[in-house]
Amino acid sequence: MSAFELHRLGQIMEPAPGNPLEVGGVTNPAATRGPDGNLYLFPRLVATGNYSRIGIARVLFNDDGDPSGVERLGIALEPDVDYERRPGGGGCEDPRVTYVQPLERYVMTYTAFSSDGPRIALAISDDLFHWERLGLAHFLPYEGIVFEGVDDKDASLFPVAIPNPSGHSEVAILHRPLFPGTLPEDTALCPSDRVCDLNRESIWISYSPKVLVGGKPYDLGQFTSHHRLAAPVSPWEKLKIGGGTPPVMTRLGWLIIYHGVGKSAESDNDDLQLSYCAGAMVLSSEHPQNVLYQSSEPVLTPSLPAERSGVVPNVVFPTGIDRRDDLGTPDRFDVYFGMADQRIGVARLDLPASLPAVASENSVP
Repeated sequence: MSAFELHRLGQIMEPAPGNPLEVGGVTNPAATRGPDGNLYLFPRLVATGNYSRIGIARVLFNDDGDPSGVERLGIALEPDVDYERRPGGGGCEDPRVTYVQPLERYVMTYTAFSSDGPRIALAISDDLFHWERLGLAHFLPYEGIVFEGVDDKDASLFPVAIPNPSGHSEVAILHRPLFPGTLPEDTALCPSDRVCDLNRESIWISYSPKVLVGGKPYDLGQFTSHHRLAAPVSPWEKLKIGGGTPPVMTRLGWLIIYHGVGKSAESDNDDLQLSYCAGAMVLSSEHPQNVLYQSSEPVLTPSLPAERSGVVPNVVFPTGIDRRDDLGTPDRFDVYFGMADQRIGVARLDLPASLPAVASENSVP
C-alpha cells in the first residue's frame, strides 16, 4: 500500500447534455485559487473531431467542505493561432495553472496541438479570466540531446524560483519530451526486462534564465538549461511516466502527483490495452533536482466504471491540486483528475507523517 493513497470524493464534472463543445469529453483540468479565494477549474472541453478548448468553471463545495460540482463560466482559450490549429481542427489541451510568485501572475502551460504535433505553450493572466498567449516554449540542446521539434506534453511550472544546475535561482518548468520510440505503444514492444533509456524516457526540469533579470514575460518560454528528473522505475509505470499536478511545497518537500502507464490486466499479445495510473513523487525542498520519493505502487488506479470505460478506457490522469488551507488542514490536498478522457473526478490526499524509509531507492541515478 502506498503512503500517499488517494480517497475518491466523487465525480465533479461530465459533458453537459446537448453542449456541442463537450460532446467528446470534459477532462484533465487545471486547478487554482483565484484572487477572490474561489477555486477554479480549467477543463479540456472536447468537441467533434477532437477539437479542444480550455474552459473555466468555479468549483462548488458541500457543507462538509468537499467539492460537489461546478458552475461553468465560459472559455479561457480556444485554438486561435497557427501552433494550435491543424486542417479540420486544432487543440488547446490539458492545461496546468500556477501562480508564479516572481512574476506576480498566473501562468498556464498547455498542450498546443497543430499539424506539427503536440507542443508546450504558455499564457499569462492577472485574474484567470483574461489570458495573453506567450507562444510556444523553446528548449536549447543539452549534451547532444535536441529538444526542439520533439513532441512535448504534461508541463507545469514551479510557483517560486528554484536553483538551476549551477545553483542560480530561476523559474523552472517540468515537462516530458516524447522522443521517437518512447510512446507507450512503442515501449510495450520491448522485452519485459528492457533497460529504460534515462535520457529519452524521463520527466525533465528546464530553466528560464532571462525572466528574473530584467526580462519580459515573453522570455519565460526560453529554456536554456535542463536536468533529467525521473524515469519509469516500477512495473506499474514501466511503459511511460509523465507530469501531472504542478509541484506544491509541503513539509516533506515538493509534491507532484504524476501519471504512469503500464499494460492493463486485459492486455495480451494481440490486443495491447494500456492502464494510466497516478503516483506520488517528492522532490527535495532545497535541491528540487533530487527525487526523495517515487511511488513503487500507484496511489490511484482506474477501477470505477467511469474510469474503465470512456473515450480512452482505463485512465485516471491527475492534473490539478488544491491545498485545503481554507479548512484549516494544510496537510490535506484535493487532487482533480481525468476519468477515461471523458469526465473529471476528485480525490482527497492526506500527507503522511513521513516519507517511507525506502523512498530513495526509486530515484533516477
